[in-house]
Amino acid sequence: MDVTITPHAIEGSIEAIASKSMAHRLLICAALCPGPTTIRCTTSSKDIEATISCLEALGARIERDGDLLRVMPLPGSAASDNIRQGARGALLDCGESGSTLRFMLPVACALGCEASLTGHGRLAQRPLSPLYEELIAGGSDLSEQGTFPLKTSGTLRPGRFELPGNVSSQYISGLLLAAPLLAGPTEVCVTEPIESRPYVNLTTSALKTFGVLVEELRDVTENGTRVTRFLVSPSTPYRSCGSVNVEGDWSNAGFWLAAGALGRGVSVTGLDLASRQGDRSMLAALAKLGARVERSGDTASVSGGAPTGCEMNVADFPDLVPPLAAVAALAPGATRLTGCGRLRLKESDRIETVCTGLAALGASITSEGDDIVIHGRGSLDGGEVDAANDHRIAMMAAIAASRCTAPVTIRGAGCVQKSYPAFFEDYAKLGGRVTRTEA
Repeated sequence: MDVTITPHAIEGSIEAIASKSMAHRLLICAALCPGPTTIRCTTSSKDIEATISCLEALGARIERDGDLLRVMPLPGSAASDNIRQGARGALLDCGESGSTLRFMLPVACALGCEASLTGHGRLAQRPLSPLYEELIAGGSDLSEQGTFPLKTSGTLRPGRFELPGNVSSQYISGLLLAAPLLAGPTEVCVTEPIESRPYVNLTTSALKTFGVLVEELRDVTENGTRVTRFLVSPSTPYRSCGSVNVEGDWSNAGFWLAAGALGRGVSVTGLDLASRQGDRSMLAALAKLGARVERSGDTASVSGGAPTGCEMNVADFPDLVPPLAAVAALAPGATRLTGCGRLRLKESDRIETVCTGLAALGASITSEGDDIVIHGRGSLDGGEVDAANDHRIAMMAAIAASRCTAPVTIRGAGCVQKSYPAFFEDYAKLGGRVTRTEA
């Protein structure tokens, strides 16, 4: 599907969709604990559905009733209700979801059920090292990475796992989600600083909701390296919380808040203003770019203020780079976004696709190594943007279109199904003028 947007101001109020990041984590926890759990999740997406599909393949049952997901967990062994058993030889289709792959792989290894994992798009090329090597060192046998299906055999042993902090936080989260399934104490030792640390906090929060306590200790190794040790004990196994709500998603809300900064103001409701989601930093980031920011109850509001360029490190919230780059492209002065390295490993090389997409609309934007440098201007020209099968590039182009002088056509805009299927419907609710054509 292609979309053409006729420039028009975006304004009004919209409800946040459910957090994809938290939904992944809560669903996995619910499937691994004894007893049923009801999860309220107001919206879904291809990535969330991929995690549901993998859990069902392992033996969980997930029933839907409106926005409620009733999760019946994997069956327990005869010895203990706290020991889950995954369906032997299960095929787990992770779609295009990096989170699903990196969470489900350690879980499958911990279950020892000889699962195979597959996926689509760029997923096979997205890195798994050093998680891959740590799983092998911990007793799992894995087929060659970089090709699907990725086959597992053997059972992961409890013990110590070591990871550098400058790799995907999803590796840490995957091991923490698997740890309560292991037969003894488990430690995940991570060198500091930990990139995208807020996502690890989301994981420990989800685990706590399901009874698993993760102790964090900061330490210094014999060679002087600072580390954080995450300790999980069998004394606090998974247990059902009964029911839980998936909080609103700050990552996708970031696009509407960016639109507010570029227009007459947008409010997003249904957000936890004290959330552990790292993308809550969008408010501070937009304020730094000169936008007017307000918070009240469960609502965040942003409107145009005194836009200005700035320098900003985005290592803890890389998914916000596309909407931030769109705002910076229309803010007077120079903006440098640093700490963008992880973006090269997303659904696209997102450093390059952010630059290419906005440049196609007339923005002055370049990449310098892992930095993005933008020189803002008063408006953009319009034109054609290739979404590159990347949902966040499609949404970025749509937000930028509100301040273009001519229409914007987004090729392959249907990729928003990955995280936000109703994005263009909600865009229209806020005054956007959208025309769809089937490619």
